[in-house]
Amino acid sequence: MFADYHVHTQFSDDSLYPMEQVVQDAIAMKMEAICFTDHVDYGVKDDWDCGRPIIWCGGEPAANVDYPAYAAKIKELQAVYGAEIEIKMGLEFGMQRHTIPQYEKLFQRYPFDFIILSVHQIEDKEFWTQDFQQGKSQKEYNERYYEELLCLVKSYQNYSVLGHMDLIARYDENGIYPFEKTEPVISEILKTVIETGKGIELNTSYHRYGLKDTTPARDILKRYRAMGGEIITIGSDSHKPEHLGAYIKEAGELLKSLGFRYICTYDKMRPVYHAL
Repeated sequence: MFADYHVHTQFSDDSLYPMEQVVQDAIAMKMEAICFTDHVDYGVKDDWDCGRPIIWCGGEPAANVDYPAYAAKIKELQAVYGAEIEIKMGLEFGMQRHTIPQYEKLFQRYPFDFIILSVHQIEDKEFWTQDFQQGKSQKEYNERYYEELLCLVKSYQNYSVLGHMDLIARYDENGIYPFEKTEPVISEILKTVIETGKGIELNTSYHRYGLKDTTPARDILKRYRAMGGEIITIGSDSHKPEHLGAYIKEAGELLKSLGFRYICTYDKMRPVYHAL
């Protein structure tokens, strides 16, 4: 199964990639399934219909997805291209514990197939700008990141997989934080994920970010498999044409070498298993 389950389009505030062009490009590379997962980041971004002026950054609006237009466009593309490629509707929820009620309401509004639960910021402070890490030791910001993730998986259930589970590593200017130091909380997160019927993703963007390890790291993938975890998706986290489908097939081979038997796609929030 050649499927990309982490894809951003012009409906994300950090992408200009037209949704229909994404579908056409995926078909051209003989992709079998695709799921759109555009960004929602309550706490740091407003909805389009919030009634307040939207902040614009670098010529682009810093806002969450225009949900009605998003759902309508996906439905249109399913009608036009559905015979050539399976198209699913998802979102990437950039969650924080104080924003859970907003995501609960959003989830009830649309018939989603797939939801990625990610942590992009904590206390409304972004990782990529180093605002969250500022004033904290490497130990403090790594531990706080996984504490937030653990709180979310114990408190919120309307998601499918954890996105780029060790994202903090991408923005750690102090280098690699040893796995053994966060292993207890990571194992507790994975235990909760497995017990609640959720999964994790293998995010292939580590290639373009030049990271020394996979995302999540091989130690996390191995621990998840050793604990009995089987639900796993693969996504490119694409924002541009050159990102789409990148290293998806290689990721499948890596998972197979680590003992995984399946990759998953989703339909109406239920995992569909495909043998590796």
